[in-house]
Amino acid sequence: MVKNKNKLKVWIVTVNMGYGHMRAAFPLKHMAHKGIIIANDYPGIPKKDKKTWLDQRKFYEAISRFKKVPIAGNAVFGFFNLFQKIPKFYPKRDLSRPNLQVLSTIYMAKRKDWGKHLINKLAKTPLAFVTPFFATAFMAEVNNYPNDIFCIICDADMSRTWAALNPAKSRIKYLAPNQRVVDRLKLYGVPEKNIFLTGFPLPIEILGKESCDTAKLDLAQRLINLDPDRKYISKYKKTLVSSLKIKSFPKKSDHLLTLTFAVGGAGAQRELGGNIVKGLAKLIRNKEIRINLIAGVHKEVNTYFKKVIKQNKLSEHLGKEVRILYTDNKKDYFKEFNKWIRTTDVLWTKPSELVFYSGLGLPIIIAPPIGSQEFFNQKYLINLGAGINQEDIRYVDEWLVDWIKSGRLAEAAAQGYLEAPNLGTYNIEKVLSKHIHKLKKIKTISPY
Repeated sequence: MVKNKNKLKVWIVTVNMGYGHMRAAFPLKHMAHKGIIIANDYPGIPKKDKKTWLDQRKFYEAISRFKKVPIAGNAVFGFFNLFQKIPKFYPKRDLSRPNLQVLSTIYMAKRKDWGKHLINKLAKTPLAFVTPFFATAFMAEVNNYPNDIFCIICDADMSRTWAALNPAKSRIKYLAPNQRVVDRLKLYGVPEKNIFLTGFPLPIEILGKESCDTAKLDLAQRLINLDPDRKYISKYKKTLVSSLKIKSFPKKSDHLLTLTFAVGGAGAQRELGGNIVKGLAKLIRNKEIRINLIAGVHKEVNTYFKKVIKQNKLSEHLGKEVRILYTDNKKDYFKEFNKWIRTTDVLWTKPSELVFYSGLGLPIIIAPPIGSQEFFNQKYLINLGAGINQEDIRYVDEWLVDWIKSGRLAEAAAQGYLEAPNLGTYNIEKVLSKHIHKLKKIKTISPY
């Protein structure tokens, strides 16, 4: 666990909608005064607020699942996606005009008092307010929260929805995961003084100290599995040894070649996980690979994965060469997920916030994107050289083995570690320590 040297305490406020916003908050738990606050599920939340949150969550999850319906699914999702679409970056232009989602969120916060109870409750102890969700940041500003407001961006590019109604006058400060988000915020009208390039917050349990000592050791073990013929390692051995601060690579990895498949927060793409198990069944039986199936908190996905394992006559390998991660709450899920990731060699997932885990030295096989921001996350990974689009799933046993034999996945792992920002958690703590007003109420002038 990271040591909070400055004993910095802030309000960490997130939402239980999918995994992304909670995943961004979880690594900052050591700074969270009274623990991480869940804006849509905290003690004393008004019934009307809880209903508003629940309706939004159900709508998003229903849309995500409905996308699988032939023809109609894509049409409905495409219409919904228009409201969160990220505009083209070039030519550079003024994009500060608020979109419908910003206007509706502000309306709910200002006219319907959505979130007012929570903000007034936290304002009694006016610590800095840190959140990885735009709506909670807007709630704080609308209700004149008496201290600094920080918003963590969870994707490699972002829609206008994340910037305030009047960005030039807004007090919200943004913690950006990469340079593109910094530049995008400027196009949306956010003043440069309110933008901080930090990187996405990654778990200290996986990263280690600020020197990334734990991640380096894990990557050394990972590269052995991903490059058994040492094609990539031999070519770049000097650079790798120097970067990882090791004397030499181990002769053999400390774990079996491991692929982890993670479904999305709405349980989307579970069938892809089933097809992965089917396609790699022979390698599983021969104990040549271990498959981690991440069901998260979805009971029905857990049941589905067990059914697939049984259908492919792999029941005797359950818990060994094929494992399922399922918990009944997200706190335990993140804790276990972080443990499993340390011995993961390849992460297979849609390009969600998990694209930033490439900075830990994890090569990512990219499943089809869902939503506008995920297409930009996909582009981010490919440009880094840390992610590869999945090939035809019917032949996964062929192309996956080829990628390993050629050292292609080893290269993606090294590229991610060397090129992607990975000190987000430490950088965020430094920004907060330097820029917040500790337990001191500040003058607020609402821009609404």
